[in-house]
Amino acid sequence: MTTLASADARFAPAVHRDRLRRAALAAAARGIDALLITPSHDYAYLLGYAAPAMERLTCLVVPADGPVALVLPRLEEPLARHALGELASDLEILAWDETDDPTRLVQSLVGAARRVAVQDQMWARFALRLRAALDPAELVPAGHAMSELRGVKDAEEIERLRLVADAADRAMLAITGERLSGRTEADVSRRIRELLLDAGHDDAGFAIVASGPNSASPHHAPGDRTIGAGDAIVLDIGGVRAGYASDTSRTAFVGDPPPDFAGLYAVLRQAQAAACEAVRPGVPAAEIDAVARDIITEAGYGETFLHRTGHGIGMETHEEPYIVASNAEPLVAGNAFSIEPGIYIRDTWGARIEDIVICTDAGGERLNTTSTELYLVD
Repeated sequence: MTTLASADARFAPAVHRDRLRRAALAAAARGIDALLITPSHDYAYLLGYAAPAMERLTCLVVPADGPVALVLPRLEEPLARHALGELASDLEILAWDETDDPTRLVQSLVGAARRVAVQDQMWARFALRLRAALDPAELVPAGHAMSELRGVKDAEEIERLRLVADAADRAMLAITGERLSGRTEADVSRRIRELLLDAGHDDAGFAIVASGPNSASPHHAPGDRTIGAGDAIVLDIGGVRAGYASDTSRTAFVGDPPPDFAGLYAVLRQAQAAACEAVRPGVPAAEIDAVARDIITEAGYGETFLHRTGHGIGMETHEEPYIVASNAEPLVAGNAFSIEPGIYIRDTWGARIEDIVICTDAGGERLNTTSTELYLVD
């Protein structure tokens, strides 16, 4: 299997030219005159580098019709030109000095636009100043237009997701092969982060270790509780490799599980497998959620399934599409998302199984390939 080192995280300039072109088309299709994108994952997706987010305004201006421009502080211009490489020649780069008003530069580029979309994570200080400068233009979120692009992964993005999922699987297999009893949750969490880096992650973003009654808390922060016999342990781990994220969960048990936990886990495993099997283009995201939820509800655990069935994944661990009852949007080939139902009995124990799945023309492809059986550990 090929590998991608951290230094190979960038895509070819042609990829970013195409993304900028498609962003303009997405804006036009939504009646938006221009997209204003500040440093963020959207910015990195379009330009191929992570610009620093700071109190000085950096703003990529993508008009529905016209040249793309980049407004940035003059002290950031050398870094930007170096990071952009040959793509810099495709942009109008406007550097501003410390005493300049960069919102006026953005205003000059947007002109008489009537509807302008701002990046969802734009700092309030910039959004408010731009709203005043661009008045009477309507400011709307850019999220829908950008998620339309980022939500459909191309072949190279899918390969990066496949490779980072494989790295997370290797870390999961390693930690479930170690003795966990007698160790604190925090100790096991630190060990997982080491294993993620050893497996090829550039960043070990998170390692949830929730044992005993803590396993009933979906986002438990690992602490000083010592893992012992009879504990269920939810392990939810992930990070970033070559710009793309991993996220997988498995459940372990110290010793032999009692019948009530074994029964709970059998229901969960059936629900997770059925939801994975239901993935195909044209199926609403809400239907995937319903497949898992109905099985859990029919078994009597409905109120203990506390969260949505999944979330999109790519450059961010959580992004569109969300696999939730309120999302009627149909899946399309290239969508990448988690399927992670859980059952949580408060103050007693919990369990979760999570795989990253790609929607393909032929159905769902599970990127995490480790067993979903309950891991019996010492």
